[in-house]
Amino acid sequence: MRVAMHNWMRAEPIEKTIARLGKSGYDCIEISGEPERYDPKHIRGLLKEHGLTCWGSVTLMLGERNLLAANPKTRAESVKYVKDTITMVKEMDGEEITIVPGTVGKLTPEASAQEEWGWVVDSLKQCYEHGLKEGVRLALEPLNRFETYFLNRHDQALVLAEAVGPQCGICLDAFHMNIEEKDMFAAIRAVGPRLNDFHVADNNRMACGMGALPWKRIIDTLKEIGYTGALTVEFVAPIDRTPANPYKNALEQGHVSLTPEEIKFMVDHGTGNLSDEFYTWLVDETIKTLRANM
Repeated sequence: MRVAMHNWMRAEPIEKTIARLGKSGYDCIEISGEPERYDPKHIRGLLKEHGLTCWGSVTLMLGERNLLAANPKTRAESVKYVKDTITMVKEMDGEEITIVPGTVGKLTPEASAQEEWGWVVDSLKQCYEHGLKEGVRLALEPLNRFETYFLNRHDQALVLAEAVGPQCGICLDAFHMNIEEKDMFAAIRAVGPRLNDFHVADNNRMACGMGALPWKRIIDTLKEIGYTGALTVEFVAPIDRTPANPYKNALEQGHVSLTPEEIKFMVDHGTGNLSDEFYTWLVDETIKTLRANM
């Protein structure tokens, strides 16, 4: 197994993110699904310079991005977005793309369950065929019920992956599983060979080891099913504005340039503008925990 990390949780230049990951001993990155923002040649050079590789990407299903939207134009544009992200992964020499089918934060459906199921299967089949052509594996990710009304558990993801194609995979996330799964270890075993990615954060979505999840047992279960991919770090540290805050260096005190969309995204995920010192410490603490249990 390798250790990767997302970069969507922190708005900063990708050069800084990659340098931090290299210094902290990570193996790879799962880069934000922003094909219009990144130059693959530039990213490949940065990764090589810091001894990293591209593990893959994750779709950022914001705004109107929704593979099960009632509007056919919205679905078509969302399919194009996912295909463009798949191509970006290929051009960065990555292996997989984690796909959240619906808009993150959307909690009400637009049509009947049968209609939405037909639309999402059709959308994902188009993405799946493109992934086969580009040599990039798909991994469908369930989120908790507070972030999406669609696809919350491993069994739902299995049915959807089977409807899409024999090589369509699944991404499981320890944080979301802790909320939605009756038994996260049984869920890992049930997904088995379809597991194409595994996201890690503790039960409180802090760095691994700073909550209650049993990381040795989780990693041993992944080994048991023969998983050899990445443990992809995705902590989202909460902001504590009370006197109980144990991390006095957590908040950035200086000016940081964030777009309105980036600010909203961070607020929606219960975090904020963390200081570089605090964020780097979380990055380091996470890999220490994971390496110790691998």
